[in-house]
Amino acid sequence: MLDTSRSPSPEQDGAEDVLRSGGASSLLPRRRGFYVPVAVKFMLVLALALAWMAFSVWLSQPWLGELTRLAGLPFALVTIAFIAYVPGFMNAFLAGSILGDRRPVRKPVAHYPDLDVLVACYNEAGNIADTLRSLAAQDYPGRLLVTVIDDGSTDETLAIAREQALHLRRAGLAIHVVPMPRNGGKAAALNHGLASTRAGLVITVDGDSYLRTDAIRKLVERFLSDPPNTVAVAGAVLVRNSRVNWLTRAQEWDYFHGIAAVKRMQSMYHGTLVAQGAFSLYTRPALEQVGGWPECVGEDIVVSWALLETGARIGYCEEACLFTQVPDRLGQFSRQRQRWSRGLMEAFARHGRLLLKPRLSTLFIWWNLLFLPMDLVFTLVFIPGIVAALLGHYWIVGMMTLLVLPLAAVWNAIIFRVQQRMFKGQGMRVRRNISGFLFYSLFYTLILQPVCVMGYLAELLSLRKTWGTK
Repeated sequence: MLDTSRSPSPEQDGAEDVLRSGGASSLLPRRRGFYVPVAVKFMLVLALALAWMAFSVWLSQPWLGELTRLAGLPFALVTIAFIAYVPGFMNAFLAGSILGDRRPVRKPVAHYPDLDVLVACYNEAGNIADTLRSLAAQDYPGRLLVTVIDDGSTDETLAIAREQALHLRRAGLAIHVVPMPRNGGKAAALNHGLASTRAGLVITVDGDSYLRTDAIRKLVERFLSDPPNTVAVAGAVLVRNSRVNWLTRAQEWDYFHGIAAVKRMQSMYHGTLVAQGAFSLYTRPALEQVGGWPECVGEDIVVSWALLETGARIGYCEEACLFTQVPDRLGQFSRQRQRWSRGLMEAFARHGRLLLKPRLSTLFIWWNLLFLPMDLVFTLVFIPGIVAALLGHYWIVGMMTLLVLPLAAVWNAIIFRVQQRMFKGQGMRVRRNISGFLFYSLFYTLILQPVCVMGYLAELLSLRKTWGTK
């Protein structure tokens, strides 16, 4: 998708650690001019989304009546609510939020703090060298200590990491390789790395990733420009291997459109729900306060919710770009998304109290709670409804369901324009990937949502948890 031909020049200046315990420092000047408070924006966008949903309810009365005669009122209400009403509300709220997002300008700061970068990896022999080279090429002015935690890999990951550590050392950068005695899982590896380091700011990077030269600098600048109660900032994760096949081409749009847009919206209301392990910054005091990463399959979402439960804020930096290898086989993709679904259920099991926490981002906790019934209805009702429509029976899928397409088109256009503008500002451009976009728009959910249902079932049945795929 990207042309990254233009990159900032590296700088290797020493820097004083300016981290203040418990949050970001208000070191940057704020943009002046007409300002609408975030709470006011939230209420305006919420009113817009509710108005759209009310219009959808009115418009769907004939559909509701016909489906009620066929299958009863409870079935009709649940089906139409989770096929049309709830997704329509979500899309309207997302589009309105993105249009109203005016975050503080990210600017260089006087002093950049020392950083610990944790790279937990397992069997990444084909990728770890690239990851470490991209870390060595960072233009971050402060000192970087990269700690590679090899979690009992059975391939050549450990040997390659040690070789790269010797070759890539430079002023302002040190790379340590720490072998775990046996495979203990990603959370155990990250906690081991956390215990063996000491900088006030900690960044996690997956072992199959490649960072843009300015990624870490921009992530830190966003942290230092965000509100003082910010304890974590998620970076932007994009797809590196998008040209492999139809599945990776579709995922390119999922990361570029769906995931990035949701994170941007959530950070606007001070509650990004996932500081993903692939690329995020955390303050050490905040991580220690919640006991580090929990032993579970979705350690990144669970630790993020633990941080939110303390009342802290998690931000998002759309300009700090990391490129990751996404699954290129359907089985890999299924295992990854099942793991994400299981992580969501783990987060609710451990931090369900967030549903009652009085803050703007509580809406998104409820939003996530609705994913389970949405996925179930889509899998068990909507997909059979498509089959019925192909046979000439339009009980579930028909002209009324097509009315959601205009809003989806508006939402895609808004997100594309915002992301395109951000890319242009960094000397990148959006790659033409029309076939991937068409598959993402029309068929991607036919695979994704049944896979999510399988993940919910796996968690309910307490099936074995492993590293799996990212």
